[in-house]
Amino acid sequence: MADYPRSTEMLRRLVSMDTTSRNSNLALIDFVRDHLDRFGIASELVPDDTGKKANLYATIGPKDLPGICLSGHTDVVPIDGQDWSSDPWALTEKDGLLHGRGTCDMKGFVAVALTWVEAFARGDLRTPVHLLLSYDEEVGCLGVRGALEKLKHMPVKPKGCIIGEPTEMRVTTAHKGKKSLRCHVHGHECHSSLAPKGVNAIEYAAEIIAYLKAMARRFAAEGPFDHDYDIPWTTVHTGIVHGGTALNIVPKDCRFDFEFRYLPGIDPEKLYGEVRAFAEAKLLPEMNAVTPDSGFSWEEISAFPGLNTAEDAEIAVLAKALAQANATVKVAFGTEAGLIQEAGIPAIVCGPGSIDQAHKPNEFVALSQLALCESFMDRLLARLKA
Repeated sequence: MADYPRSTEMLRRLVSMDTTSRNSNLALIDFVRDHLDRFGIASELVPDDTGKKANLYATIGPKDLPGICLSGHTDVVPIDGQDWSSDPWALTEKDGLLHGRGTCDMKGFVAVALTWVEAFARGDLRTPVHLLLSYDEEVGCLGVRGALEKLKHMPVKPKGCIIGEPTEMRVTTAHKGKKSLRCHVHGHECHSSLAPKGVNAIEYAAEIIAYLKAMARRFAAEGPFDHDYDIPWTTVHTGIVHGGTALNIVPKDCRFDFEFRYLPGIDPEKLYGEVRAFAEAKLLPEMNAVTPDSGFSWEEISAFPGLNTAEDAEIAVLAKALAQANATVKVAFGTEAGLIQEAGIPAIVCGPGSIDQAHKPNEFVALSQLALCESFMDRLLARLKA
């Protein structure tokens, strides 16, 4: 195993580009396109509606055969309010760790894949490698959907996909799905001394939030369970609440955001339906008795399906061989893999770094993890040449 990973310099270039989801990713995409051009590899961009972001798709090797797709997102989460001890946009090495925003999630994997482009291009591959880079994964797996829609209509698409999210190079065959929602409680304002004549939006929001917490307790106690996960049940979480203007005013409005992280096989629409039924059957009549203008508005913020790939699927067997692993794992965090699987491309997740480091100040990937990923790529190259 190399002491100093070959992909470090590529990672340095990628980290230097601030691709926070609110920003354009085109500087990085243009850099990748130019990098591919140097080895005679054509790439196709799938832009968003604004033209300020794009997915990239490329094939290295035979164009008429399905191959193995290496997939990753180019966006990163914000550094706002985080206390970094080094420049987040400059790769900094300390004690065998490479610090910088995105090193773990997930420019480390992308850097390794791009570093191996030359070897793939010159490897006389019998089975091709496909590259899929997306935008806006961190805000709901939004960008990759456009690329997958285009892939559906291509004459040749990948026969399997490896998504390089940070799993410590463990082959991951399943993860939870997510559905996140916003509820707007419409109340009725009045002076707080006349509180019974108003409809307190915060208090009714609190009742729904308490119901969500009761659901969370029920799932934790009763399941269903899948003990291969670190959190082996469906979780429910309320993360943001906004409401009210002054203590002496019965609040007219309250908004709160909540999410379900559900096991494969669970229908998220049933979970959502249960919450709405409680609000509209239990609370709405009481609110409407004060004023018919009160009620609830519901909005989906984001959603993506879970992943559930069979242990004996071709892509899982291949990934275990490349990672030199006998077992697979399941994780609670979500990725684009479920969407890729829904598009008809069998998928697994396997990449360098630990999710424990993602989204935090002083985010890092260990040099040893990059080295493991590079060995993974060497074995993939050998397989695709055979």
